[in-house]
Amino acid sequence: MLADQARIFVRAGAGGDGSVSFRREAHVPRGGPDGGDGGRGGDVVLVCDASRRDLGDFRRRTHHRADRGGHGEGSGRHGRTPDPLEIRVPPGTTAEDSERDARWDLTEPGQRAAVAHGGSGGRGNRRFTTSTRQAPRFAERGLPGEEGWIELRLRLLADAGLVGLPNAGKSSLLARLTRAHPKVADYPFTTIDPVLGTLDGDDRQLVVADIPGLIEGASAGAGLGHEFLAHVERTRLLVHVLDLAPLDGSDPEENHATVERELREHGAGLAELPRILCLSKADLVTEERAEAAAAAWRERVGEDALEVIVTSAATRRGLDVVAAALLRHVPADPAEPAAAPDAPAAPATEILPEHRVYRPIDEDGFVVERTPAGVFRVTGARVERLVGRHDLDNPDAQRYVEERLRRMGVIRALEREGFEPGDDVEMAGTVFELDPGSGGR
Repeated sequence: MLADQARIFVRAGAGGDGSVSFRREAHVPRGGPDGGDGGRGGDVVLVCDASRRDLGDFRRRTHHRADRGGHGEGSGRHGRTPDPLEIRVPPGTTAEDSERDARWDLTEPGQRAAVAHGGSGGRGNRRFTTSTRQAPRFAERGLPGEEGWIELRLRLLADAGLVGLPNAGKSSLLARLTRAHPKVADYPFTTIDPVLGTLDGDDRQLVVADIPGLIEGASAGAGLGHEFLAHVERTRLLVHVLDLAPLDGSDPEENHATVERELREHGAGLAELPRILCLSKADLVTEERAEAAAAAWRERVGEDALEVIVTSAATRRGLDVVAAALLRHVPADPAEPAAAPDAPAAPATEILPEHRVYRPIDEDGFVVERTPAGVFRVTGARVERLVGRHDLDNPDAQRYVEERLRRMGVIRALEREGFEPGDDVEMAGTVFELDPGSGGR
């Protein structure tokens, strides 16, 4: 079965720690600090790979972790930054991280998307040398990498999709139009997975998808509704296959309305897609009835359908007309929507290069509050990152952190809330006794 959904946990590598080291060589008096920086952690990157067909591999392996960065060493040697962890996915894959409200679409082979960034490495002690701090005996720790659950969904990259109720004749039509071999039988739901076929023209090819039969309530999840409908979201044209003479005695008009309603309620622009109406199984009715039905449907759908075509997979009636209509109405440029036959040509537009807009994020802010236990809690990304990078058991590191907190305005904000030297302070989950100016806890 086609595996078109998966949920994976990704964790980027943590950054390497900076090194505390001093140069000690013969004939080099008073060698200074020479601790190198830690390397950045490895990213987790999704790579679009044309050789992949579905997401079945992720059912066996759920967790993916990138390597952490190497630690810094003496003599100014920096830690190694590992290669990204590449996770290969098939074209048409959409990745979503609901917690970070992020989404990535991978449709072209070779496309890459970094879904988790590695943590930055810590600085070695030589980076903290100043005129008043000539022998720093502390370094920074590396930060952890991003992590989280990623939802993967595969939506088939087809130019046209065949939709209709179960047993409407979609599989037979696809088998006759292309070299695909879907299961064909005289009972509903013979197709339980989407099937792709290739339609060859004189100078191009189209990919046509047979979407398993929809039922009433599919857009709300009845049957495999959402899973089936998701596969037509990327198509540029729909072929609505409607049985002229349903064996169950149902009304073709009601059947047509059911499918159109499910497409509309599913959303994602399916209701706006151009479509061709194929009246299937014409061999089971008389010629007069087939022609009368075609005329009635042309009047009924009007401009909502590009064409209304009477077809029969058994006798091949209308199949060449369907193939020609698909090649005519699906534009050669994937970026263009399908157009009505008499629609005026769109004016030429300038193709702009892709770009990204970066806006600064306010990470300098912090909040000071006093807990019922009397502990002063300070929260804020910058403060938490500062505390997380340093070993507060190291007196030199503690003095540096207190100095940075004073420059950031944290000490002043604490004093406004009633803080006095020696009171307990909580930052980044660590509770310690803060005594600014003394270096003690």
